[in-house]
Amino acid sequence: MDPYDPTVTDPGLYKVIFENERVRVLEYRDEPGDHTHVHRHPDSVMVTLSAFRRHVSSGGRSVEVDLRAGEARWVGAQEHAGENIGTSATHSIFVELKEPATACAAGAPLGPSAG
Repeated sequence: MDPYDPTVTDPGLYKVIFENERVRVLEYRDEPGDHTHVHRHPDSVMVTLSAFRRHVSSGGRSVEVDLRAGEARWVGAQEHAGENIGTSATHSIFVELKEPATACAAGAPLGPSAG
């Protein structure tokens, strides 16, 4: 198993809720102040089940993400760490694609995007 798999780096926060040969679905839950270790996601769709605010960083880059409940966002393949900087718990679902990942170009968006 990949040592940067989020279920390995942060098993208390990420849980596999479905998997087959094409996708893996992760549930993510945390509380204010919780943070993740550096981990990788393949190309994924993230669905927010709760509103949240977090700080996402990779290398020397970082971004603050503020999303409402019920949003769906594309998350291109990336390696990052995150921290819940809001005042509420985070609850989200990641649908990870098992197709070959697209290369993450230098300067590509960090964190989720609208499309």
